[in-house]
Amino acid sequence: MKNNKLSRMLEPSLGLYLACLVLFALASALFSIPLAVIELVVVVILYLYLRRSNSIRKREMLRYIESVTANMDVATRDTMINSPLPMVIFHPDTDEIIWSNERFLQLTDGKEHLFDTSLSALVPGFDTRWLLEGKSVCPGEVVLDDRRFLVYGSLVRSEEKRSRTAMLATTYWVEITEYAQVKEEFFASQPVVAILLLDNYEDAMKNTDEAARAALRSEIDKRLSAWVHPTGGLFIRYDRDRYLFIFEERYLKRFQETKFDVLDAIHDIPAAGAVPATLSIGVGKDAPGFHELFEYASLSIEMALSRGGDQAVVKNKFNFEFYGGRNKEMEKRTKVKSRVMANALAELIADSSYVFVMGHKFPDLDCIGACAGVCAIARKKGVPVRIIKEGGANPAADMAEKLSQVPEYKEAFLSPQDAIVLADPRTLLVVVDTNRPEQVMSQDLLECCTRVAVIDHHRRAASYISNAALNFHEPYASSASELVTELLQYILEPTDLLKIEAEAVLAGIVLDTKNFTMRTGTRTFEAAAFLRRSGADTGDVKKLFQNDLAGVISRYDIIRNARMYHGDIAVTAVDHTVGRVTAAQAADELLNISGIDASFVLFPDADGERTIISARSMGNTNVQVVLEKLGGGGNAATAGAQVPNPDVNAVLQQLLRAIDQYFEED
Repeated sequence: MKNNKLSRMLEPSLGLYLACLVLFALASALFSIPLAVIELVVVVILYLYLRRSNSIRKREMLRYIESVTANMDVATRDTMINSPLPMVIFHPDTDEIIWSNERFLQLTDGKEHLFDTSLSALVPGFDTRWLLEGKSVCPGEVVLDDRRFLVYGSLVRSEEKRSRTAMLATTYWVEITEYAQVKEEFFASQPVVAILLLDNYEDAMKNTDEAARAALRSEIDKRLSAWVHPTGGLFIRYDRDRYLFIFEERYLKRFQETKFDVLDAIHDIPAAGAVPATLSIGVGKDAPGFHELFEYASLSIEMALSRGGDQAVVKNKFNFEFYGGRNKEMEKRTKVKSRVMANALAELIADSSYVFVMGHKFPDLDCIGACAGVCAIARKKGVPVRIIKEGGANPAADMAEKLSQVPEYKEAFLSPQDAIVLADPRTLLVVVDTNRPEQVMSQDLLECCTRVAVIDHHRRAASYISNAALNFHEPYASSASELVTELLQYILEPTDLLKIEAEAVLAGIVLDTKNFTMRTGTRTFEAAAFLRRSGADTGDVKKLFQNDLAGVISRYDIIRNARMYHGDIAVTAVDHTVGRVTAAQAADELLNISGIDASFVLFPDADGERTIISARSMGNTNVQVVLEKLGGGGNAATAGAQVPNPDVNAVLQQLLRAIDQYFEED
């Protein structure tokens, strides 16, 4: 850095040289005046000569610059006029065209000029905001008379003005019509793999003679073949109830637009037996190879079955899309799966150092009942077990308090933080009454445990616990407590179950079935009978559902503000916090009113960060499908959602739009 400064100081300078010469002349005057005068005259002459030379050089440089500039202007104008690319100059704020070259005029049906013409009127849908945002490329393709373009542009500002009205936009239009067509054809021809499954094949074929079975199979094959024929794809049956369908992606959009109407076509086949045939479809797309596509399709069909069947699920590399699934789940008659799951769970528990049982946030009686049932299994196997408990009030607090008074449950409840400290590689975490990781009581504990078992009856959503060592997921079941009871029957004797445990599990079934009036099947009553034999007192269970006077008044205040929507749907929104149990009871109570098929209750949460929705249905309206659009879940008759918006009125409008969309898709 110092060397650079020194070199700049020693650089030749005309002024420095002249000053030195003047000093020498003045010094010469001490010795000879005539000599000094001569030297001064020479210095003046040199100064005048150099000044004249610099002036001439400057004028020549200016003429050269002007010449180059003029040539550049000519070249620029010639380039713009004769450019092979269509060009147009316009005001970006007013959209008014100032100038366009001949190439652009050729795109406008032979117009002679475009002065005073709006660019957006000439090219509908063309938005110029990207220029004002400082971008040089228009996002997306621009369509002009069935031709496609990529548009590049820039902004210039006039010298005389500094406002936006003085800005000009120059755009260059590069045609990519052929490229876009080739690109579209490429993606449209991508393979898609689908698995079609007759999800109730055994039930549909049961109690029918061979002729009726053959006729049913023939009619199913006929309707499926008619559905796949327009695609020209590969369609084969590789099992008695499974089909493989490979086709191009261009036809998938058509299937999605028609909501996979083949589901209704199969469902409408006249049934020889008591149960009509139903179809589930799993579709895989956007995968690099056929192996991955088949894996996607397999995951999709598994998702469809876990949601109750009779629906289509499409999976790409990012998420799932659902079509259909509005009908009630069909109860499966076989108990083979329950027996297999019971043996597998018993082995997992026996091989564990600790068993942690965890439900969803803000647990209800079904959640705590299922937890108590798992605790009974762990106690039978001699493995330490703990129920993960969150602080604060919740609907299951009274039952948890009753359990804690029993000697076997003195130290049974544990905080998530303490559980994380105790967890080791052999710890088993049993998640009950939910299958979504974002809904569990502690996501940190879920991520901490490497061995996880899931027992749930809710329809599976796009996000679910995917790494479970055991997944007992049956959407046909009334409750998680019912599923746990089925496991108990294969692992315990009725006498092995504590009276308070039997009552807790029974209370869970009573809650989710609305006193055995909703979603009950033969398996539900069998589970209740087992719990009754285990000592459950129905009178004590009923006391768990008693309300105080304030709760009753609050419940009927909610009902009083209800309004009807779409004829038979009751919607009520309150602007103050109410108990979640009270809101759920109000939703249940609304169904007792004649003419109401479904009910929705909305209220702000106590923390002021979200709006809670509790929904119930008699069966004609699938409230789970409705609330799934708002991030909620559940099943066809009972569902809920927590919307991260404290504005109840705003959430109400979201709910009404979701209901509208539900009926539009019907």
